[in-house]
Amino acid sequence: MLGEMVIDGVEIPADGERADPADEALSRAAGGDQRAFAELYDLLSARVFGLILRIVVDRSQSEEVLQEVFLEAWQAAGSFDADRGRARSWLLTIAHRRSVDRVRSAQSSKQRDLAAGARELAAVRPGVDEEVELLVDGGRAVQCLNEIPEPQRRALVLAYFGGYSQREIAVLLDTPLGTIKTRIRDGLTKLKSALEETR
Repeated sequence: MLGEMVIDGVEIPADGERADPADEALSRAAGGDQRAFAELYDLLSARVFGLILRIVVDRSQSEEVLQEVFLEAWQAAGSFDADRGRARSWLLTIAHRRSVDRVRSAQSSKQRDLAAGARELAAVRPGVDEEVELLVDGGRAVQCLNEIPEPQRRALVLAYFGGYSQREIAVLLDTPLGTIKTRIRDGLTKLKSALEETR
């Protein structure tokens, strides 16, 4: 048989080399044919995504890269030359390049974050004299806290060490809210005076 054959709706050239539907879809998409581009996506997106996922590993990032690849393919479809290669190879090359770029970008971002965190830790870390002063002040505060009346001390401990709101303390101690506010205010005043006396 000479000439072209049609098998399952696909034209087979006379030389026996089967036409690639992806090549044809990309060629039509280069002319602005959106249906052809959707066809190209349907034909190759799973294979392209598989490559991206193997490189990037993270699924959500891989999905983003897949979108970038097909956006680039849509925008650059006119530069595709069927004489130089297949649409599949062209798209996989774009996918590989973009995936590697994403991995490098993520690694670079991680290194920047680690370096920034290390700088912060180095800058925030107090010196030995500051640590000793904090310990002495803390010890002094506990000592002074023990010197104020028990109802005020209990309200202060619940508020500042327990993290409770004044309303929650009132419920916990079964005491009117106004009384709790007064105890905390008076307790802070006495604690401040006691701390000043010990300096």
